[in-house]
Amino acid sequence: MPRSNYNGNSSVRTSRIDRLLRERELRKNIKASHSNEANGNEAIDLEPRFMEGDDFVERYLEGASAARDGWEKPDGGLVTQRLLVVANRLPVSAVRRGEESWSLEVSGGGLVSALLGVKEVEAKWIGWAGVNVPDEPGQQALTKALAEKRCIPVFLDEEIVHQYYNGYCNNILWPLFHYLGLPQEDRLATTRSFQSQFAAYKKANQMFADVVNEHYEEGDVVWCHDYHLMFLPKCLKDHNSNMKVGWFLHTPFPSSEIHRTLPSRSEILRAVLAADLVGFHTYDYARHFVSACTRILGLEGTPEGVEDQGRLTRVAAFPIGIDSERFIHALESSEVQKHIKELKERFSGRKVMLGVDRLDTIKGIPQKILAFEKFLEENPYWHDKVVLLQIAVPTRTDVPEYQKLTSQVHEIVGRINGRFGTLTTVPIHHLDRSLDFFALCALYAVTDIALVTSLRDGMNLVSYEFVACQDEKRGVLILSEFAGAAQSLGAGAILVNPWNITEVAASIGQALNMSAEEREKRHLHNFLHVTTHTAQNWAETFVSELNDTVVEAQQRTRQVPPPLPVEEATERYLQSSNRLLILGFNATLTEPVDTPDRRGGDQIREMDLKLHPDLKEPLKRLCSDPKTTIVVLSGSDRAVLDENFGEFNMWLAAENGMFLRSTGGGWMTTMPEHSNMEWVDSVKHVFEYFTERTPRSHLELRETSLVWNYKYADMEFGRLQARDMLQHLWTGPISNASVDVVQGSRSVEVRPVGVTKGVTIVRILGEIVHSKSISAPIDYVLCVGHSLGKDEDIYTFFEPELPSEGIGIPRPKLSDMTKPSGDKRSEKNGSKSSQKQTHQRPPENTRIDNIYNNSNSNNVAANGGRRSSPSPDTITWNVLDLKGDNYFSCAVGRTRTNARYLLPTSDDVVSFLRDLSRAS
Repeated sequence: MPRSNYNGNSSVRTSRIDRLLRERELRKNIKASHSNEANGNEAIDLEPRFMEGDDFVERYLEGASAARDGWEKPDGGLVTQRLLVVANRLPVSAVRRGEESWSLEVSGGGLVSALLGVKEVEAKWIGWAGVNVPDEPGQQALTKALAEKRCIPVFLDEEIVHQYYNGYCNNILWPLFHYLGLPQEDRLATTRSFQSQFAAYKKANQMFADVVNEHYEEGDVVWCHDYHLMFLPKCLKDHNSNMKVGWFLHTPFPSSEIHRTLPSRSEILRAVLAADLVGFHTYDYARHFVSACTRILGLEGTPEGVEDQGRLTRVAAFPIGIDSERFIHALESSEVQKHIKELKERFSGRKVMLGVDRLDTIKGIPQKILAFEKFLEENPYWHDKVVLLQIAVPTRTDVPEYQKLTSQVHEIVGRINGRFGTLTTVPIHHLDRSLDFFALCALYAVTDIALVTSLRDGMNLVSYEFVACQDEKRGVLILSEFAGAAQSLGAGAILVNPWNITEVAASIGQALNMSAEEREKRHLHNFLHVTTHTAQNWAETFVSELNDTVVEAQQRTRQVPPPLPVEEATERYLQSSNRLLILGFNATLTEPVDTPDRRGGDQIREMDLKLHPDLKEPLKRLCSDPKTTIVVLSGSDRAVLDENFGEFNMWLAAENGMFLRSTGGGWMTTMPEHSNMEWVDSVKHVFEYFTERTPRSHLELRETSLVWNYKYADMEFGRLQARDMLQHLWTGPISNASVDVVQGSRSVEVRPVGVTKGVTIVRILGEIVHSKSISAPIDYVLCVGHSLGKDEDIYTFFEPELPSEGIGIPRPKLSDMTKPSGDKRSEKNGSKSSQKQTHQRPPENTRIDNIYNNSNSNNVAANGGRRSSPSPDTITWNVLDLKGDNYFSCAVGRTRTNARYLLPTSDDVVSFLRDLSRAS
């Protein structure tokens, strides 16, 4: 959808940026003032915070910063907004000591650190405590204990945890998002296990949603985290559509071709799109998500996000950071200095290379070690002058794949140490365990080269932590281009492809021989980024933009029409004495094709338009009612309407009104006698050319119009082809033709200028007057359809306030109905101007209050010949006596509409018409 279709979109975007800039300056000033106030007590205040390891996290969770509840803004107001952080795991681990006794251990991670400095909100945590608590007393005791640390538990039983967490999250989503593919099993139960795990996944997400809904207060911001909770935004929005919901993914998001393999691909995407703001670490991941929504769901991808029927889900990149001050200040502590001294003595005279990773298949540990081996092979000089310290934190030790990886790494390390080691030194020190915070900071500080060789990584904050601890040493960072951090630290690091062992080995040599001047430049670049793009800034930015996104959505999106009041519409139908039912055909009365979740759908079946089988009997009953006149409008040709509606006693309008068929009569053309159709052949050649070069697109040849449809083609390629086609048409074949170019969401149509469904209604009403097929003024109008923006004048046709008396309508003159208002220049430019009006209100000349004052005659050609009707200049007929409450305009499946009401699908239309026929 072009940006111009958003109401004030550019101004909204500009005002958002202005607001964010002001907020950024405000935060900087606040932090500066707090820093100045603390200068005198820095040795007292800051030192304990970083001297006590993770104790500062515990103090935070216990409410040490509860003073923020009354924190005063510079403008004098108080902060009242709460932030509900929803993650799979709470930042504390619970251990049961008795029936009603629990001990809690803080497991502070990056997410906790990220929210430490966010003073604008008060954070509460919702998540699973990591234990099964089946009994009520235990749940109550744990809830009470967690409340002291501002945490709210979600209780999951063992079966749910097995199917949801170990199954769908870790066995399906995690490998897929890291490009490892879906698991393969050799038994028939594979499909059933996918289904049962997905059912458990949705159930668990609903359990999280129930806890959020229980504690939610109006105005709260709900921030959902990671692939464990992709269904949570939908669950929350289904309960409360006004809730501010953001979702952030901490892993990569794969390309659309990878995501397509997921059996539940569409449901997952639509559930995430329920959020107001969707965040990723890098632009690549955000681009992949938008591409998946475009290619799999067929939605509109925009620079701002993903649009679905006028609702925009904003998608953006928010690179996470670390609490850099924590690492910088920790280096000053006596414990870290002690570790640094020991390490320097231990590795004196040798360059230290460091790897810190989880022992995981995606971390590229074997590739790293093999590259180091190749470096040693090619550089004998460095055999006893360099050492690689590899910290491999064990994870999922009970999984066979991880056990195999552990054995593989140990085997490679043993071979290299046996090959290049001596009695006193070995080239690789490998540890299968984690280090405490102080030991890790000391290790970072003495390292000369950090080696990060992730095969796929969401961000990898080890690289950030290394840079934060290197302000004295100025070490070199070798970083995999497949880690998200490469987008942020790529300028200062040496980027490598970890699969290219030769390249990584050469990079090790480059880093060891790098000049001090170059190391200084690289470090300063990365250090500036790490210290400015902190975890706190990341959290502040996301929450701020989430609040802003909600405001933007209110400004951008029109009010969605309410559902059709079926009971009221039926009751007024029964009370009226002469009714007019105007029904669309395409996507309104057609039989839905029940296709599985498959890219492109079933093209052959969907192209064959068939009347919904459940509508035949209701339509027959409605047509047989002498008080009811039914009109079916369609862009399809006469043959399609004859095939589907030939047996019914109703009015038909084919090709958007260029052909009319009265009840029981023959087809008439409303095309002007001297209409110029010379443009058809040249446009047809253009359409055929683009059909040939766009797989799965097709050309619909009609008598008075041509349609190029790319609904089933690749969405992005189809839009590019449509753009090229439009540029060619406007500058060539139709530059001087009196035609309109109507661009649908997945189609391009060229038709004679001035042809719309609103104008068609005027012609039909004129014919009704002429044939005197009604005996009383129409006092009830129902208009149901799925119209393009240009044809939405059919909904506004009856909208102006009508006089209380009956309206006299003469038969309008055909020439006035087929020619646009204005001079000939407007006719020539009609093709360009029509595109701009696609989503605007119709021009005044198609409004009912203007048309009714026309007192000209009309000549209509019937069955290929011309007939002259008696001069009706003196004929007037009170064809309408319509009160506003008796008019029901309803769009089907299109929320951006001028219609009063909305029905979601054609099945809802069938249900309503069935009820209407039974009532009558």
